[in-house]
Amino acid sequence: MNIGQIGLGIMGAPMAENLLKAGFTLKGFDIHPEAGQRVAKAGGEAVDSAREAAEGSDIIITMLPTTAILDEVINGILPVVKKGAVVVDMSSVSPVDSRRWAEMLQEKEAAFLDAPVSGGEPKAIDGTLSIMVGGDEHAFATVYPVLRAVGTDVTHVGEVGAGSTTKLANQILVNVTMAAMSEAVLLASKAGADIDKVYEAIRNGLAGSSVLDAKIPKILERDFTAGGRIDINLKDLSNVLQTGKSLGVPLPLSSDVAEMYESMVAHGKKSDDHSGVLQHYEMLANYSVPKGGKDE
Repeated sequence: MNIGQIGLGIMGAPMAENLLKAGFTLKGFDIHPEAGQRVAKAGGEAVDSAREAAEGSDIIITMLPTTAILDEVINGILPVVKKGAVVVDMSSVSPVDSRRWAEMLQEKEAAFLDAPVSGGEPKAIDGTLSIMVGGDEHAFATVYPVLRAVGTDVTHVGEVGAGSTTKLANQILVNVTMAAMSEAVLLASKAGADIDKVYEAIRNGLAGSSVLDAKIPKILERDFTAGGRIDINLKDLSNVLQTGKSLGVPLPLSSDVAEMYESMVAHGKKSDDHSGVLQHYEMLANYSVPKGGKDE
């Protein structure tokens, strides 16, 4: 089964490496040549264009940062997508766009699956992503072994667009929790508590979550190197709010967090990890949580 992958960034590169470890044949393209070199070093083939990655591939995977880029890529590869191919978009986009691309590929007698992921860079590296898939069941069955090479939880959630919708719900939960965690950490720290001890006390109770487990260690180290960038998560929340507006669903918490992220971007923090939203709270309180979680 020949795979063409377009997008080899923070998430895409380790995913491609895991596909190669699983024995799949893979051609990869990214606008940054060093990303292609990483895939070549892992045993894949680095190619010079998205079109070249798609040509002759049975499965075409896209992992790209924005709808505009994905739109350009899909329009560019359409002439070379072969009959019976499956395009698997693993980006985070709106369900409206997913359905539009599915219709375009249907005209080429090819299938489209929207299959966004959750878990961030660490789970992309160790191949334990959660993957939520929308689209034709036969196409899903075809790509299931490929998806299992990069994820442990692979769920078919419905027709085209259902995967993207599920990811929007996921992003509400992740990012609102991220803000709530930051609010709680700031309060506890300014009150003089040891954040590491606070975390140990609550992690196995009702307030515990995968978000805390993944992000409290980064906060304790004040390491805001991106696993999930502020600007990318702002884009996701923008899709959430746009979809909510189209459905007449009020989303006040998502709106508040999106405004926080907009402030972070304006303050030059767009490339920080979204756990870095703590810095927004610190700016409001004129107080910084000490490295290690407690003043010496």
